[in-house]
Formats: sequence, C-alpha cells, structure tokens
Amino acid sequence: MLKHRLIFLRHGETDWNVEGRLQGGKDIPLNAKGRWQAEQAGRTALKILGPGAVRDIPFVSSPLTRARTTMELARAAMGLPPQGYALEPRVSELTFGDWEGLTWPDVQARAPQAAAWREGEKWTFQPPNGESYSMLAQRLEPWLESLRGETLVVSHGGVARALMATVGGLAPERAATADIWQGRVLVFAGGRFDWI
Repeated sequence: MLKHRLIFLRHGETDWNVEGRLQGGKDIPLNAKGRWQAEQAGRTALKILGPGAVRDIPFVSSPLTRARTTMELARAAMGLPPQGYALEPRVSELTFGDWEGLTWPDVQARAPQAAAWREGEKWTFQPPNGESYSMLAQRLEPWLESLRGETLVVSHGGVARALMATVGGLAPERAATADIWQGRVLVFAGGRFDWI
C-alpha cells in the first residue's frame, strides 16, 4: 500500500501525556518538554532527509494543536518556514469518545467490564462513541493511497500504531500495544518501520 518512504513524527509531550489522560480528539497544547522534543525530531528528520530533499517533499499534519505546533517547531529546526505544510483530518488521533480526558485507572473504575474487554481486544475494541484501531486504520487507507512521493507527517500515537500494522509489517495485536516515543522519528519504508 505504501509506495514511498513515510517520515512520521509523533507530536511532542503534553501535560495530559504526563498525567496519563486519554487525549484523542481533545485539543491539548504541548508543554515545554514537548516543544523541545518537536525541535529534536525536526533536527533528526533533517538528517534523515538531507537539506535538499527536505525542501521538496510534502509536509502534512493532523489539525490538532499539539501536532501543528510540533510541525511548526520541527520545520523551524530544519531551517524551513514554520507554516509550509498541509492539514489532513484523516491523520487525526484515534478518538476515545466518552473516555477522553480520563486516565486509564478512571476508565477501569467507571467501566471495568469495558476496560477488561479493551485490554483483551485492543485492536478491535471501540470505546463508547469512539474509534477502534481497526477503524482508524481504515480511515488512513485512502490518505496513504493518495501519497505521490516521500512525505513527512506529524500525527499521534494511535496513528503510528495503525501504520505499524497496515504498512509496517507488525501484527495488529502487537501494534495496538507498541511503545510510541515522542521526540524520535519513525520511518516507514519497504513494508517495515524503524525508530531513529
């Protein structure tokens, strides 16, 4: 499905990341560490792409503030104008529906059966009024097919996991629990992925 290399940056840290809150579609800003991570990821992406190529590829971001700010800081760290990128709603984070803003212990206390179900079937489980990873992967497919060349995208942890399964060669049940880092770059190419 993926014909060209995809350079993936997860947004930098937010206070909700620190607190372990399910962010999903909530528009939470980066904290100071997240801003530093965004700049680090930009410098790493520049090393991967090289100064010539970085000026020629498309840059795409989730419309959520934490991703847009990461993109702008990363581009500035690459020596590019911060605003030179497109917004793509299809790369927005997995939605947690009624659970957004809660911590996992909150979810376990409020909905113990649903929490246990999700732990056992994380790829296909859909939170109340939210999305499953499987649904997210389906949402990403048309966007992936639309890519015409190497692309840099700033998005979210759930999107990284969906990509790991759909274009990175990882089994969905493993992708749903994979560690996703902030401040590092994830490169998808040739049916696999590598953290840089």
